[in-house]
Amino acid sequence: MPENFKRKEEKELVRRFEESLKNKSLLYFEEEQYGKIVNYYIEIDKLPFALKAIKQAEVQYPFSVDIMLDKASVFMRMGRFENAEELLEKAEKFQPNDPEITMQRGSLSALLGNFEEAIAYFKRSEENAEMKDEVYYNIGFAYQSISDYKMAITYYKKAIEYNINNENSLYELAYCLDVTGELEPSLEYYKKFIDKDPYSEYAWYNLGIVYNKLLNFEKAIDAYEFALAIDDEFSSAYFNMGNAYMNLNKFNKALDAYKKTLEIEGASAETYCCIGAAYEKMEHYDIGIRYYQKASKIDQFYHEAWFGVGVCMSFQEKWYEAVHFLKKAMNLDSENALYVRFLAEAEFKVGNVVSSLEYYSMVASLAPEIPTIWLDWSVIYFDQGEYEKALEIVLDGLEEIPEDAELYYRAVVYLIHNGKYNEAFTYLEQGLVLDFEKHVVLFDFFPKLETQKSLFKVIEQYRKNNL
Repeated sequence: MPENFKRKEEKELVRRFEESLKNKSLLYFEEEQYGKIVNYYIEIDKLPFALKAIKQAEVQYPFSVDIMLDKASVFMRMGRFENAEELLEKAEKFQPNDPEITMQRGSLSALLGNFEEAIAYFKRSEENAEMKDEVYYNIGFAYQSISDYKMAITYYKKAIEYNINNENSLYELAYCLDVTGELEPSLEYYKKFIDKDPYSEYAWYNLGIVYNKLLNFEKAIDAYEFALAIDDEFSSAYFNMGNAYMNLNKFNKALDAYKKTLEIEGASAETYCCIGAAYEKMEHYDIGIRYYQKASKIDQFYHEAWFGVGVCMSFQEKWYEAVHFLKKAMNLDSENALYVRFLAEAEFKVGNVVSSLEYYSMVASLAPEIPTIWLDWSVIYFDQGEYEKALEIVLDGLEEIPEDAELYYRAVVYLIHNGKYNEAFTYLEQGLVLDFEKHVVLFDFFPKLETQKSLFKVIEQYRKNNL
């Protein structure tokens, strides 16, 4: 059944269900239909509505194990683990050794961090499970969670060999092979699926994922093109092709691929956000904002969307608006260094210097390995004439990144402005040793021709003696 038809069917079921809630009437749905309604709400993270559907289903099917399992699944997502365990024990009394129940018990153990126990449950369900690839995937993911990548790879491969269409296993296998440094040598493993069935869209799609991981975006696109030649409704291939085009800075082509994904799959926060990003990169900021806002309407917790709006506002120099949206993104993902960094800059632009300095301090602890954070943070103090404080921040940066030449050059700037010339020349020499060509950044801070000539003499003398 085509994906867009399935979505229409689900939406019609949901519409009828919500109409029954509104009218306070009890409509009859088949047990399988309740499952589709519950899954729909789980996918869009409307768990209270999923529970309402389950409550209505329990009236009509009080002894349904499937409904018990749906309810346990919702409880697990809500963090109500004890309730979920009680339901699974109850379901097990009705259907002992049922592989679905055993699988859910494994999932619950994994959520609680008991991965060895989870693996044992998953392996117990293997023999009688209909979808063995899902069992293998779950075992692989449990091994991956305890950093046993070799065993994870073994089970992901089993999942793919059982069902080449298992997308989760494809992604995670590529990740594990990448972590272990085996991705490039494993290309032949992926190509054998194409040799076995050259008309398998998933075999080509799989190869595209690997090339993408290897940063060979042109070959990734070629592989996705083959997948789409076999199945022109393959939305995941369009989406990943869009990502590859974005990495190649071919934003118009990325946009076409994302819009095709939207056409096939229907609206989603992720696709809208990607479309927004493509417009942003093409500097069509107003259109980008519209798509980011569409994403946030579908999912108000989708922090990438709020960040996208904030970035577009920043590029338009609408700094007050940028601060508002960047704060929304950061509140949803406070550990994201990129979000905090953009917010620090925006706060500075609106004149909130104290807030800006606080955010720079925060981002420096989140991502100390990024030189521009230390440079941007220190220049705020420099602009205020606090040369000692500016120098202190740069020296902290050098403790984290001792091989960054630009930090040495910036130390030179602050020391000269503070009248500490001998110390400045020590740092200048270290900067020249690390990266001679970058010395040009010094002249941005010394507009006076006399100072520039003095610096140039010292640098030229170093060049003659050492290069």
